[in-house]
Amino acid sequence: MKTKIKIKRLNPEAILPSYAHEGDAGMDIFSLENAVLQPGERKTVPTGLSFEIPLGYEIQIRPRSGLALNHGITLSNTPGTLDSGYRGELKVGMINLSKESYEVKKGDKIAQIVLAKHETAEIQEVQELSKTSRGNNGFGSTGK
Repeated sequence: MKTKIKIKRLNPEAILPSYAHEGDAGMDIFSLENAVLQPGERKTVPTGLSFEIPLGYEIQIRPRSGLALNHGITLSNTPGTLDSGYRGELKVGMINLSKESYEVKKGDKIAQIVLAKHETAEIQEVQELSKTSRGNNGFGSTGK
């Protein structure tokens, strides 16, 4: 089953997202502008697109594995979330974790988006929570 997402080009040169292969979960998102990311630098890169996402869904913005592995380029907020009520431009917060500058060219694939269904929580305040074998043991509690 396919869920429809409405997309508006805010700029005629914006490239619509697309799946590279049948069965892919993520669609590629493309840069609208040229940019250079210096080592350690964070930059917001525009896509020129805005979305209308059905209630009960979100779009998750995720890094591209090739950019991360080969160039140290990832997203500063990952996964990012595009909520169904947001109608502004999708801008991708990128960060360069490498020791070399990285050039983003207009039209480059800069991230991927995944449409995800979600539930809305009903908050119930309680005095006690049920006991578990883990309890409140946190970071590193399961060993190496």
